[in-house]
Amino acid sequence: MEDKTFYRLISLYVWVLLPIGGYAQTDTITDRVHQIEEVTVVETQRKHTLTSTSPLHLLDRQDMQTMGITDMADALHRLPGITLRDYGGAGGMKTVSVRGFGAKHTGVSYDGVMLSDCQSGEIDLSRYSLDNVDNISLVIGDNDDIFIPARQASTPAVLNIQTLRLPTDDVKPHLTTQLRFGSFGYVSPFVRYEQNFSNHFAFSAVAEYTYAENDYPYELQNGDYLISERRNNSRMNSGHGELNFLWTINDKNRLSGKVYYYDNDRQLPGQVRYYTNLNRETLRDRNFFGQLWYQTRLAERWSMKWNGKFNWYSSSYRDPLYQGGVNDADYWQREAYTSVALLYTPNDSWAFDYSADYTFNNLSGNTQQSMVGRPYRHTILQSATAKYQKSRVTIIGRMLYSLYLNDTKDGVKSSNMRRLSPSLSLSYKALADGELYIRASYKNIFRAPTFNENYYFHYGSYDLNPESAQQFNIGMTYANSLSQLFSVQCSLDGYYNEVKDKIMALPVNMFVWRCVNVGKVQIWGFDATLRAVQKFSLQQVLSITGAYSYQSAQNKALPGSASYGLQLAYTPYHTFSGSLCYENPWLNLSLHATAMSKRWANNEHYEDTDIKGHVDFGITAWRRFQFGRHQLEGRLDIKNLFNRQYELVRLYPMPRRSYQITINYKF
Repeated sequence: MEDKTFYRLISLYVWVLLPIGGYAQTDTITDRVHQIEEVTVVETQRKHTLTSTSPLHLLDRQDMQTMGITDMADALHRLPGITLRDYGGAGGMKTVSVRGFGAKHTGVSYDGVMLSDCQSGEIDLSRYSLDNVDNISLVIGDNDDIFIPARQASTPAVLNIQTLRLPTDDVKPHLTTQLRFGSFGYVSPFVRYEQNFSNHFAFSAVAEYTYAENDYPYELQNGDYLISERRNNSRMNSGHGELNFLWTINDKNRLSGKVYYYDNDRQLPGQVRYYTNLNRETLRDRNFFGQLWYQTRLAERWSMKWNGKFNWYSSSYRDPLYQGGVNDADYWQREAYTSVALLYTPNDSWAFDYSADYTFNNLSGNTQQSMVGRPYRHTILQSATAKYQKSRVTIIGRMLYSLYLNDTKDGVKSSNMRRLSPSLSLSYKALADGELYIRASYKNIFRAPTFNENYYFHYGSYDLNPESAQQFNIGMTYANSLSQLFSVQCSLDGYYNEVKDKIMALPVNMFVWRCVNVGKVQIWGFDATLRAVQKFSLQQVLSITGAYSYQSAQNKALPGSASYGLQLAYTPYHTFSGSLCYENPWLNLSLHATAMSKRWANNEHYEDTDIKGHVDFGITAWRRFQFGRHQLEGRLDIKNLFNRQYELVRLYPMPRRSYQITINYKF
């Protein structure tokens, strides 16, 4: 059943890289040329990935450079346990699922405050650019940092995107200008202004614009004939701006804020079809939010953290070629959110946190057919967490109480929901003098239906139950510096997940579908990561990274049905990513690859609905020039090096070989 090409290419890639990894050794995983403050921050994050009681994977700015990462989708491909749905090209929607739970079960945090989409429940990560990102981390289960909002503990996994940086003593203004251009009409200027007005107050302003025609070629096999076509109606026209500040008022108080706006006016190419590619669908997404974050130490043993956010999002869909009527749709979402967390640390071994969050969401559409009832929802989340840490043992226990109060302006409202969700995790340092940590965790969580699932015309069902999920994990992380020239870090995690009352859309007749609770999914698998660094000199470093995941996600909904016991749609059994980087004073080089085994486009695995496995190679070359406090960097990325045609979503071909050139200037 598996794609033989996938295994051959993976075997070749591993065969080439393993001998290099066998000889590579370094002082520390992060022993690179950084400024002093950057080393401190990164090493603290790396240490946290070792001792975490739940799987934690981190990519910082240096990783993104050495691993040849070009955009958010590429970064997500490098994290284990992630399955990405990518609809192709710079403007294609990109959603992420972790360990088979689905995109609606995956939370996304942006500078400490969760993003949301009450309509679909899925965050489109194509909106967020890497150029303003300091690091990305994926937490599966509960975070070791217990001083967090309850909302951040309400999902099986959280992807954290961090852009803010701490103030330093450098009070000079700094400007970063960048121009990136490449194949298929892609051009993206970026500018960032940042300044520390003192060693307590930092400010930054970011502006970015992206334009792409996305008219890349693809091929269709029609019997014995191979048809060459190009994507059309795929233009992207996007802009995004941010204002940020971080104010360390004194040694007890810190305040940060963000104002964010995003506007994307894009064409939708649709699925590729034989004989015609006529399409005129368009979608305009606009998103504005403002958020504040405040932390204070109330007393010697007490701390408080407060978050507040207002979010507004609109989408406008147009289809001028729709036959038999109007198919246009406009939606508007609004959200008001606030959170308070209290942390009590009675001694060096114990810590206790209580967090309470309140959220108000509402959704409206331009027609009754698009969304029934103008729904709104009040959400109250409360979490109580205890953490014990002493010597070689860390134990974290949490209880989350969730209350969802649903109503509509007109029409039938969905049911209110409430649940208690426990979780427990622990970490044990197995070697007294070495860096070997063993961890185990359990988390029970649930997902409330989205507004689409409850209220969408001829689709939603107001009487749905929430999905209930359980996750178990056992794993280990090992790190060692065998000499001053070599270091290695690796991790291995096995897991079992189960989702009950899974929400599925079933047909009532040819035209009407209804969401019902008939689903049950059992998921098991394992994730493995490797990072090894060989240091030849201060300026010559060879590094290798790799991540592999095996995932079996079987539909256990209806015994005897066509989908029973089969792998879930769009869930591969095998995923892999790897990179080999050589940093030197002349020209830095990175060879990288991502791979995925065969998948199916539906749960029934109908004939000719399989999506073939693929391996996508890329190469990155860059050089940095320093002139006093001025820095100029040039970078070349070649994607899909061997010009393979493949799909992540059926009938949405990904671009073939392409290039991007980036020129970055800082002072």
